[in-house]
Amino acid sequence: MKPASLAALGVSAVLLLSVGLSLANNPRPVEAAGASEVRTWRTAARHSAGLAPDPARLADTAIVQVYAAATFGWRGYFAVHPWIIFKRAGETAYTRYDVIGWGRGTVVRRNYALPDGLWFGATPSVLVDHRGEGVEAMIDDIEAAIDRYPHAEEYRSYPGPNSNTFLAHIGREVPALRLDLPANAIGKDYRPVTRPLGVSSSGSGLQFSLLGLLGLSVGVQEGIELNLLGLNFGVDFNRPALRLPAIGRLGASDAVNAGERADDVH
Repeated sequence: MKPASLAALGVSAVLLLSVGLSLANNPRPVEAAGASEVRTWRTAARHSAGLAPDPARLADTAIVQVYAAATFGWRGYFAVHPWIIFKRAGETAYTRYDVIGWGRGTVVRRNYALPDGLWFGATPSVLVDHRGEGVEAMIDDIEAAIDRYPHAEEYRSYPGPNSNTFLAHIGREVPALRLDLPANAIGKDYRPVTRPLGVSSSGSGLQFSLLGLLGLSVGVQEGIELNLLGLNFGVDFNRPALRLPAIGRLGASDAVNAGERADDVH
């Protein structure tokens, strides 16, 4: 068998494995037993997941968190929607930012939903949790990055720019965030064709990408990751894991927890 055929067979096998694991893991919300109403985006749960620290109890602590949850409907088996929340010391409420593809005007929305609310029924995971020392300066940089987001008036679910493109932009602009978006954050690798080379979405490496459809990223946080038509395959050496489409990650967690200092890069 020719090398090209072997490579195609290998990619197909890994893709089938990734999709199978995602289906088995079922990141989408499950209907409650006996529920008679079919869930739609209008009726899906949006309540708090109970993940955000109590901002009133921690009023004197600056906090930044990044969340990601399965997208609504069948797409939830293949992709996630991320957002960022933060509060400064002295504040008793969070500010949330994410990109929303529907509605009028800018796609960058402030406080669109609860800070840690379910994303149309899907429970989010915490990707980043920074608290205390150094976080005030990080929030300054995050707000500046949000203001500089170059795609605030455009949105395409595939290959981007979309909600993952937005968080990847913040990650590039604020490397202290140590944001490593998972492999199923479709759109994180979107780059205009006029700027195919630059910093990777974690802010810790380099990336070559053509419109998020073909590219390669190499960095401290993401390891080595290949992008083929928006499907990402790679290996994370920082916290050993395979980076796979659909399921995102298979191996050790890469979440940055509150106990880790922002400058404690492995």
